[in-house]
Amino acid sequence: MSFTSKNDTSSSNMSALSVTEIDKLANQLLEVDMELNSNIPTTLWISDLHGEGDRFKSILRGRFGMLYQTCKEALPNTFSAEKIQYLSKIIRKKSYFLDNIIKMDMQDVILCLVDILRYKLANIRLHNNNIFRPEFRDVINRLMAGLPVPDPIFEEKIIADRLIAHLSHTIRQILLDRIQVLGDVFDRGDQPDKILRILSSHFYKDGVDYVFGNHDILWMGAAAGCQSLVAEALRITCRYDHFVFLERLGFDTSRLAEFAVKTYPVAKVSGNFKAKTDKGRSMEKALAIIQFKLEEQTIRDFPQYEMSKRLWLDRLAEMLRSNDVDGLNDVHFPTIDLDNPGALNPEETEIVKDLTLQFKTNRRLMRLLRFLYTDGKTYHIQNNFLNIHALVPSTAEGDFEEFLGRKGKDLLIYIQEIIKRVGVNYIAGKEQNADDQALFFYLWCGPKSPFFGKHAMKTFERYFLVDKKKHVERSLFWKENMQTSKFKTKMQQEFGVQRVIFGHTPVDYKKGIQMASEDGVAINVDGGFAAAYYNRGHSLVHTPHQLYGIILPTPDEIKEAEQKLESAPLDIELIEEFREPMKIKDTIAGKKLQKKRDEIMEKLRLCSEQNGYNTSQS
Repeated sequence: MSFTSKNDTSSSNMSALSVTEIDKLANQLLEVDMELNSNIPTTLWISDLHGEGDRFKSILRGRFGMLYQTCKEALPNTFSAEKIQYLSKIIRKKSYFLDNIIKMDMQDVILCLVDILRYKLANIRLHNNNIFRPEFRDVINRLMAGLPVPDPIFEEKIIADRLIAHLSHTIRQILLDRIQVLGDVFDRGDQPDKILRILSSHFYKDGVDYVFGNHDILWMGAAAGCQSLVAEALRITCRYDHFVFLERLGFDTSRLAEFAVKTYPVAKVSGNFKAKTDKGRSMEKALAIIQFKLEEQTIRDFPQYEMSKRLWLDRLAEMLRSNDVDGLNDVHFPTIDLDNPGALNPEETEIVKDLTLQFKTNRRLMRLLRFLYTDGKTYHIQNNFLNIHALVPSTAEGDFEEFLGRKGKDLLIYIQEIIKRVGVNYIAGKEQNADDQALFFYLWCGPKSPFFGKHAMKTFERYFLVDKKKHVERSLFWKENMQTSKFKTKMQQEFGVQRVIFGHTPVDYKKGIQMASEDGVAINVDGGFAAAYYNRGHSLVHTPHQLYGIILPTPDEIKEAEQKLESAPLDIELIEEFREPMKIKDTIAGKKLQKKRDEIMEKLRLCSEQNGYNTSQS
């Protein structure tokens, strides 16, 4: 029988606790070290999808042309473009086929696919063993490790073909690690709900970073009860005759439609309205007038926004009163009270009340907007890149513009806090602060908004004024400033980044305009994805080895390629190649991890010293 003194027991427990702590800290240190030395995740940027749900789904399924580039990076330089294209087709088809020119047998193809898979998984800790289907998991792991596998893997066609299918499926699944969406999924196209369901699905949600666009702000503000934005969101929807979309969300616009058709019969709708259906044109005009009245009330209630130049209704009333209408293309304004033009009439008041309540309480819309309110941001930093929708407000002199008493990064953080507060109230069904609701209106169309960036939104002028010079929406100073080294350096220092990625303003590459500035610091990824623009779109891809832009095919180009059983043509804009694969330790996140590593190492040294370990070699 042995005896242990009370002091011995205490010492033993202390030692056990210390050893446990050392093991725990050692594990944490190794985890951080592995993370620091991992390759950066392969990231895709896309912006301004504007409701083009089917097209987004189609291009996302094809991974935006990343397959060819990934195969090219993974395989030896001795591989010809034709051989890489051949392997890409096998991966897309998930099936082996013989090519008389390439002449690769099934074993050669399997080994190449394993090389591609090994490349994607090497030093990347985001994936786990569950990406392999269980039927071939052990075999694939042995191939990846360079260990022998049973002969039938290569010799039996049916087994080899199934293995190729499994490898191809896995490669397609892990081509893309993260998606950066730079805002504006709403308006113009009729499937913003499809885009948001994809992005917020369990398959993609954890890999998506979303920054708000002004069209997202429009719908978020409408759902939060801002009445002018309710009218605006519906006006744009009617402008494109997207009534099926409204029905899909469960909106009842019958009362509005009845009022619009009665008050603004299509024969008297002569302004520059875009809707193609008679009902759409009447509703578009009715909503435009309601919108202008509500906007003017907000502008008067919040003079600090300095938007008084947008007050058109008094001027319109004077033109109608004096019959000075030569400058107008439409003179039918039955709901404009010439003595009080900004006032809603009783029927308009009831319609606005009804529509606002629908927006605030629509559960289907809330399911979509919950993702934006919960996960969306005014800006996001990924690797060493700043991601924003449009701009950081700036002056003609190249300084940051002050708004709400703040500027630069502080302004974006402050706006983020307000948006989050509004989101919490919206989801909980609580009343909103009137100042917060008004701010959403300003963020949608105000000149100092980081989501807009023009001196005015000329909706009234474009609808009703004959003089097209008055339709012009002059962009403010962002574009010019981002072409100067001084302002780009200011942006880099303000946010601690190397590059600035943004969208919002489409660029037409057919005119020779590139996505990236010459130094690669400023990159515009909005190439007009929606049919209302160039119907093309850009995306940006960052792999451990390359940063490159992709000029996406148009729907017609995709359809033509499908008919020929070919992949759609893609133009690539190479921005930078890295001599060594870029690691997490090379990023802003890596600096934070390094700091965490130092803290763990210091704790480990203290534990070691307490237990009598020699730490002089650490």
